[in-house]
This record gives sequence, structure tokens and C-alpha cells, in this order.
Amino acid sequence: MNKTTLLATAISVSFSLGFFLNSFIYPERETSSQNLKPTDMKLGAFSISLSVKDLDVSREFYENLGFTQFGGSMESNYLIMKNESTLIGLFNGMFEGNILTFNPGWDDNAHALKVFDDVRKIQQKLKTSDIEIINPADETTSGPASFMVKDPDGNMILFDQHL
Repeated sequence: MNKTTLLATAISVSFSLGFFLNSFIYPERETSSQNLKPTDMKLGAFSISLSVKDLDVSREFYENLGFTQFGGSMESNYLIMKNESTLIGLFNGMFEGNILTFNPGWDDNAHALKVFDDVRKIQQKLKTSDIEIINPADETTSGPASFMVKDPDGNMILFDQHL
């Protein structure tokens, strides 16, 4: 498995576990089928995934900023921290650098949204805008999928749909 595939898989699994498999709790969903314009895209919950050196030190730091543990565990080497609608994933030894993450189909409490844009529709829109897709989602499937892009400054962005 190449580094990008391993990275996307690790983050996808981590957030799936961290949000307690809400897709089973909230199975009803509708996806929008409209042609997407950049201003129309519904990207879902936003979080930043931080690669941390010491999970316990990072947990304490973010708790001092008012964050509480929302998912993950010390034993799994990651924690999902939350303050109001802000989500931060703290990951120890899972990937290099930091990653911006969007979860189409989820709100900031990992609850299923009734209307959202399927990750494959978002991927198609980005392709038409000449944005390079890294580890693309299989557009012949439905349900959980993910893909990544890099912004103009090299920042990784993960689109990770769990429903």
C-alpha cells in the first residue's frame, strides 16, 4: 500500500471509530443530485487532523483551551476533541503533517444529515475544476468513500464520507 492510501485509510478508520459508527444509528439520508457549483457544495462536518508528538501533552493543552474528548482513545493513539462546533483530531504516529477533513453527510456531532452532497459528486465537481484528485473514490459505488486533494500550498484535504 502506498503512503497516501495508507494515510487515507488510517484517518478514515480513525474517524469512523471515533464517531462511534453513527451511520448505523442514523441510517436515513438523502443526497442532493443537483449539479454542484462551488458555492452549493455541502461538505459536512469540518475538522483538522493534527499529527502530534505526545498525545497526552496535546490532550492536556487542548483541554486547557476548553476542548473535551469526543471520540478516540489513548490506547488507539488518537483523540477527537470538541469545543462547541469545533473538532480537532489528535493523532500520534499515524501520518506526517496536518490534514483538513470534511465529512459529507455528518454534522459536527457526527449525526447524519438528511441532505448532503455525496463525496463522489464533490469529487466530480473538483475534477471539472481541474483539481487533481489523490486516491479517488470509486464513482461506480455508493456509501462510504473518501478522496484527497492538495491545496495550492500543499496542504492535504481529506473528503471522508462515512454514510
